[in-house]
Amino acid sequence: MKRSLYAVLSLVVIAALLLSLNVSWNMASGSTSQKTFRVGLVTDVGGVNDRSFNQSAYEGLKRAEKELKIKTTLIQSKQMTDYVPNLQKLAKANYDLIIAVGFLMHDSVVTVAKQFPKAKFLIIDSEISDLPNVASAMFREEQAGYLAGVAAALLEKAKFGKTTGKNIFGVVGGMKIPPVDRYIAGFKAGVLSEIPKAKVIIKYTGKFDDPASGKQVALSEIAQGADFVFQVAGQTGLGVIQAAKEKGVYAIGVDSDQSYVAPATVVTSAMKRVDVATYSVIKDTLNGKFKSGIIYFDLKNNGVGLAPFMKGVPNSVSAKINKVIADIKAGKIKIPTEVK
Repeated sequence: MKRSLYAVLSLVVIAALLLSLNVSWNMASGSTSQKTFRVGLVTDVGGVNDRSFNQSAYEGLKRAEKELKIKTTLIQSKQMTDYVPNLQKLAKANYDLIIAVGFLMHDSVVTVAKQFPKAKFLIIDSEISDLPNVASAMFREEQAGYLAGVAAALLEKAKFGKTTGKNIFGVVGGMKIPPVDRYIAGFKAGVLSEIPKAKVIIKYTGKFDDPASGKQVALSEIAQGADFVFQVAGQTGLGVIQAAKEKGVYAIGVDSDQSYVAPATVVTSAMKRVDVATYSVIKDTLNGKFKSGIIYFDLKNNGVGLAPFMKGVPNSVSAKINKVIADIKAGKIKIPTEVK
């Protein structure tokens, strides 16, 4: 019996040693039994150099990588036909969450999400509510646009800086799609709430990745007397800001704070916190709280807003904007979502 007991104890000791060696080897080689959480992000054709929409999503991704200790991959689409294969690539590699940036990727996400029902997807700016593996981040862009419109009108009325008092405002959109139009509809309503007889010139370039066309359209609006040009055109909008800079008028940025593009030209930006939405859904998915369907981001949850004003803007303008924000949150102001 003693011999049997010694044999059993010897086996236990040997097993413990082997287990210890195996754990040490795993730690030394950097491998663990716990699977690394991976998130892949696919941009639309604007790319992360748009300094607005895609870049904001990428910033949310990188924040999650740093704070949540996850692995991330970025794929930039060069053309619209890249959307499906780019999404498929991540799904085939079994990424834990696949993020598609932009309304233009709607059909591609539907296609790939059906092909890979076990994969989880987040699409930004498009409503997909009938697939159990797709979450949609939607924004109240009209709220941010309205604030930008009120601000521009207040500055025009105050004869701020280089303004002429002609009460003419320009808007340059990229493609005429719902998120763009919500911004524009809100901006126009905001301007008219302060200057009912103001003229708001609205034009579209049809592209999100062509700064030259943005500049050309902006120059035509400036030639008609616009003191402010609001760009809602992704990378195309960088040309709008350049036109405003060259002609000595003011630009209003979009999606993220674009003051750094031209500090003496960009008076403020209508912000859509794509970074907040991206980070939020990544964190929920990591914690096992992925929820399909539509998630709305607005003024109440810091999903949209207005960037800080450039230096010199009167405190009275900021005070009025804060009041408008409170009124919107309270439901006292109804903002249109369609351009008329």
